[in-house]
Amino acid sequence: MIKDNQRLFNRLHVVLDALVIAGAYNLAYVAKFLSPWEKRAVWHFSYQVYMTALPFLVVGYLILYSIFNLYNSKRASGRKREFYNIIRANVVGALIFIVVLYMNHQTHFSREMIGYFAGINILLTTIFRNVIRLFLRYFRRRGFNRKFVLLVGYSSAAESYINKLRLNPQWGYVIRGILDDRVKAGTVYKGIKVLGTIGNLEYILPENHLDEIAITLPLSEYGKLEKIVALCEKSGVHTQFVPDYSRVIPSKPYMEDLDGLPIINIRHVPLTNTVYSFAKRIVDIIGSLFMIVIFSPVMLFSVIAIKLTSKGPIIFKQERVGLHNRPFMMYKFRTMEVQKPSQEKKGWTTPNDPRVTTIGKVLRRTSMDELPQLFNILRGDMSIVGPRPERPQFVEKFKEEIPRYMIKHQVRPGLTGWAQVNGLRGNTSIRMRVEYDLYYIENWTMSFDIKIMFLTVFKGLINKNAY
Repeated sequence: MIKDNQRLFNRLHVVLDALVIAGAYNLAYVAKFLSPWEKRAVWHFSYQVYMTALPFLVVGYLILYSIFNLYNSKRASGRKREFYNIIRANVVGALIFIVVLYMNHQTHFSREMIGYFAGINILLTTIFRNVIRLFLRYFRRRGFNRKFVLLVGYSSAAESYINKLRLNPQWGYVIRGILDDRVKAGTVYKGIKVLGTIGNLEYILPENHLDEIAITLPLSEYGKLEKIVALCEKSGVHTQFVPDYSRVIPSKPYMEDLDGLPIINIRHVPLTNTVYSFAKRIVDIIGSLFMIVIFSPVMLFSVIAIKLTSKGPIIFKQERVGLHNRPFMMYKFRTMEVQKPSQEKKGWTTPNDPRVTTIGKVLRRTSMDELPQLFNILRGDMSIVGPRPERPQFVEKFKEEIPRYMIKHQVRPGLTGWAQVNGLRGNTSIRMRVEYDLYYIENWTMSFDIKIMFLTVFKGLINKNAY
């Protein structure tokens, strides 16, 4: 239904967006000049004067919506990404509007009204687009507006593709079957059947019963890729490529152009950028100095309590592996009885571990035993946010057992991290920790660091997995 009239639907979407923008602009005028909470201005431009800007505003915002990918298919797009793009488009639009007014010396045109407009437009556009999303998904669940897909190649990528579509029927994709040269016809995976060989594609495509072709060849069959793509493009069917090396290359690979030759970096680590790394280091220095001052009474209390309740040094030093696999001595308040080096290396603490002192239990539970690491941060061994560092013997063990484990050493280890604020501390899955660490490393931004710091304060200080 909708699929057959997609062009008409897209045009209708643009018209409805224009009406929403115009409505938001009018509501902004009401909020600024006619609402009871606003003081009535002695003089301001008339409603008619304000409306002269509306046609240009609508056209400009529709262009911005297109630039920020707000007219891409909603079939499998995320709400969060769309909301983020709506905010970006409106912020840029408001700034351009203000700049244009400034350049035209329009000093009496209310900037506050522009602020109202941006806020109202973000709200109304978000509501409107979510209503459309729900409307489309409602019809897809009932068998309308479906897209028929054929998979070319049986591989782990094909299985993952099928799994995703089965978990999300609201996307409206229907898989007709799979073509493959190696797997026997009639083989079934979760209700999807292998129909025959890839050679059958040239007989299937002219029938024009397909909306999309998804090329899901196994890595060993990539020699056939160019011929399959040429055949699909000749028929005019929309073609997707689902790579069978997702376990090697991340979902958002970092691309470079080497004089016309495309280069895919296996791992994108934003903090290898000198500017980003320098900015993060400045934050670490300022942040660690600030926290040393703030927590100095707590550290002083810990020093006195440790000294009065058990024999031995106040600070416990332990070798950990940091940036570029370099070892460093990490500091903590001593929370255990003094042990021989051989005993210390036996492993992690366990519930009711007799080695932990009375004050040590409190320090571990509240994470206050980690405070001396602020001096590690100041020295440059660590960062405020990053993957937790591990002991050399465990690094040697985990790098053989857990894929991509050593990638975490491409950034400085942290006092807190994405894994820690998600509850992965102490006696929890190392594999899960590594997955969270890798997500942090590949998606680092300064705002992500700030988010983790806030989460650490509000829910990360009490360690339920500390013994």
